[in-house]
Amino acid sequence: MSDSVKTSLLFLFVGVLILLEGTTNVLFFSGSWNSALVILNMGLVSAIMALGVNLQWGFAGLFNVGIMGFVALGGLAVVLVSSAPTPGAWTQGGVGIIMALAMGAMSLIAAIAIWRLLEPGKLRTVAMVAVLGVGFFIYRAIFDPSVAGVEAIDPALAGNLGGLGLPVLLAWPAGGLLAAGAAWLIGKTALGLRSDYLAIATLGIAEIIIAVMKNEDWLSRGVKNVIGLPRPMPYEVDLQNDPAFVEQAAGYGLDPILASTLYVKLGYSLMFTIVLLVLLWMAQMALKSPWGRMMRAIRDNEVAAEAMGKNVTKRHLQIFILGSAICGIAGAMMTTLDSQLTPGTYNPLRFTFLIWVMVIVGGSGNNFGSVLGGLLIWFLWIKVEPMGLLLLETVTAGLADGSALKLHLLESASHMRLLTMGLILLLVLRFSPRGLLPEK
Repeated sequence: MSDSVKTSLLFLFVGVLILLEGTTNVLFFSGSWNSALVILNMGLVSAIMALGVNLQWGFAGLFNVGIMGFVALGGLAVVLVSSAPTPGAWTQGGVGIIMALAMGAMSLIAAIAIWRLLEPGKLRTVAMVAVLGVGFFIYRAIFDPSVAGVEAIDPALAGNLGGLGLPVLLAWPAGGLLAAGAAWLIGKTALGLRSDYLAIATLGIAEIIIAVMKNEDWLSRGVKNVIGLPRPMPYEVDLQNDPAFVEQAAGYGLDPILASTLYVKLGYSLMFTIVLLVLLWMAQMALKSPWGRMMRAIRDNEVAAEAMGKNVTKRHLQIFILGSAICGIAGAMMTTLDSQLTPGTYNPLRFTFLIWVMVIVGGSGNNFGSVLGGLLIWFLWIKVEPMGLLLLETVTAGLADGSALKLHLLESASHMRLLTMGLILLLVLRFSPRGLLPEK
């Protein structure tokens, strides 16, 4: 079987699964287009995340397990770009926060300059400690009252700076830029580490990013969340109150509630598909270019690449930034889809482990494999729980209804997700270690 036929059949299989979810109410399929479109939309976002990780790992062999940090930064970009400014926030403390952050950055730059300019010795150590100490106290003297002023503004509904009030679609590339900036800072310090240490460093930095978002209310409202974010598609309630839309839905024989839900989700599906196709095309062009061949040569043998005059660290930084930017775009798209930023929901299981499963199962180094893995694994992640419940109901059918064992097994159906993902990963690594669509 040729590679193109195999790829087509696997994508067709995933498409059939989604169609069955929308049309068939048998076994674990819901027979609901609403459910099918929910799975499709998050599958498309997950495929974009997997594509970004595939750039880093499949192209360059960079083991990044801090994916959730870049995804969260993409979500934060939606708040900073598209939400309306909080009235009075900038006068109460916004300017002071910016000044304090600038002061902190200048202190770090001054300390680095001292480290580079002065000779090693007591003078350099004392000068660095003095600059950092003075800078820290000035920073806190400006930052703390400014933050208190901002967070005191209607804390039940606001308590943060808000955003720029720009169109929400601009937040998607902004999420990529914000994640790329963070990746540059991380890469300049961490990419010189060995692969296992790089993994630890990226995971730790991702946790720091999430901790900042959870605790800095002036920035992201912390665990109080930011809700009601602008969307490129109308809210369902607004459509249901639009007489023209209600009349049009009735013409198709649809209930206005169902029609509004399908309209919005189909709109997101179209936009997400366009973004995915553009990024996939760009990734394919990069893979086939001399730059892509050079990246794979570096991945396969760094020593030989360095001997040929290639700057391995610089190239690693490039692709680390590109992959992180794609994850940031996906994070912004996901936050837009949810219409809210919830920092407490970012966890390594969903935004690191699952994305890596998608890349490995789909085929590391194959861009189409990453997209396939994103769609397939996300479908299974959602549907494994009803599959597990059906399986456990069948297995325990002979037990009495009040049996403690039966109740325990049925209540544990949700844990089938982790078991199934682990089993799929083991089977793929055993029988197709290069993934469903291996690298060519």
